[in-house]
Amino acid sequence: MGAGQSRSSNALVVPQASQALDQLKYEVAQELGIQIPQDGYYGYMATRDTGAIGGHITRRLVQIAEQAIAGGQAR
Repeated sequence: MGAGQSRSSNALVVPQASQALDQLKYEVAQELGIQIPQDGYYGYMATRDTGAIGGHITRRLVQIAEQAIAGGQAR
């Protein structure tokens, strides 16, 4: 791996998506009744809660992608 390259699998393809993903995280947490720390430190949150948020975000993103694909094929 060359200088300046990262092995992070969490790199966003569209860097501007960061704000939208952050908003989605807060929406999902609110729907699940989970309070996200105001200071941004997740170390005190239960793994079960953070996993639930991540799982629901993934489901929502897959649903959005499926709808986009279905919409693209209908044309």
